[in-house]
Amino acid sequence: MSGAAWWQIFVFVAIPYVALSVFVVGHIWRYRFDRFGWTSHSSQIYESRWLRVGAPMFHLGVFLAIMGHALGILVPESLTEWLGISESEYSLVAVTGGTIAVVLVVVGLGILSLRRLADPRVRNATSDSDKFLFPLMWLVILLGMAETVGYNLLGPGYNYRPTIAEWYRGIFTFSPDVSGVTTAPILYQVHVSLAWLFIAAFPFTRLVHAWSAPVWYLTRPYVIYRRRRSTPVPVPGETRGWVTIGRR
Repeated sequence: MSGAAWWQIFVFVAIPYVALSVFVVGHIWRYRFDRFGWTSHSSQIYESRWLRVGAPMFHLGVFLAIMGHALGILVPESLTEWLGISESEYSLVAVTGGTIAVVLVVVGLGILSLRRLADPRVRNATSDSDKFLFPLMWLVILLGMAETVGYNLLGPGYNYRPTIAEWYRGIFTFSPDVSGVTTAPILYQVHVSLAWLFIAAFPFTRLVHAWSAPVWYLTRPYVIYRRRRSTPVPVPGETRGWVTIGRR
């Protein structure tokens, strides 16, 4: 980190460690003191039609985006080269997958946001953490869309793996090198900085329900539902309901 300015060390070294600490401690605190609030705070009871459309799109897009980030950041470029995957081939797959993920996330979150603003009951059920979370998610997502679509697909392109990815992995090995991230385009620098804010805010929002996803549903036994038969016409003289036995 020699030669780095103090603000670069603060933004790209201090803030990530603070965010990770808040992320871990915040989850512990939330689980111990707000266990009953560990939920998605679903508003399906107020409106379900648009929720059934927007929520699956958003969740699928987020899943694809997380997988893309994990592969791009955690897998070194030397490993893909060793596997015989050229940088151009990797970029093609990354841009294609990233574009699909961006479309799903933007459309899904757009539906969920409009639903929350347009429906008075859903709007009244919006918590203070939601009012902070939704704008933050939009900022992070729109910056990611600008990188994927605007910069890489339609623009000059930028290979973040030798710079930002190396810096990111260095945070977890306690050897962050800011020289790479500080030479990245400002768009990428703002994006990763907001991402750390998002990570710090994660345990205090509805997003904690991600850790309680009902994965066990995939292996549980089937539940068979049967249609209730219509009530038969009572027979004359037949007694229905509770009947006392042994006493009159």
